[in-house]
Amino acid sequence: MANQRTLVLCKPDAVQRGCVGQIVSRFENRGFKIAGMKMLRVDDALAARHYQEHVEKPFYPMLRDFITSSPVIALAIEGDNAVEVVRAMMGTTNPQKAAPGTIRGDLGINFTKNLVHGSDSPASAERELALFFAEGELHDFDMTIDAWL
Repeated sequence: MANQRTLVLCKPDAVQRGCVGQIVSRFENRGFKIAGMKMLRVDDALAARHYQEHVEKPFYPMLRDFITSSPVIALAIEGDNAVEVVRAMMGTTNPQKAAPGTIRGDLGINFTKNLVHGSDSPASAERELALFFAEGELHDFDMTIDAWL
């Protein structure tokens, strides 16, 4: 298994609804390491860089308005096959179709307010982590639990 880092954003609805702790604990309980975490306000420029593939699409203004509406929590999640496993833990984009036991299936409300974003590939994870974390903000460390995972 490949050790990877991936970006998870707890979106404005997760922050406003007080769901961040539940979301973070799911990743920690699964044995993932939190290599970085911070609260920030996404501005229009960062939204455009983050959603670069959607900027010209008709739904982009809705995405931008939502992600800039309130602070987000950016997480750098690290562990074996983190990109794939984290996406599975989040559930499908539409919470109404997400499986019970997933973050979106248990806590999500609708397609727009779906609580979390996760990188969709190792290449996206690298690009997105660089958008949200500056050099020196991600940490390498050993956890005593690693021997048990």
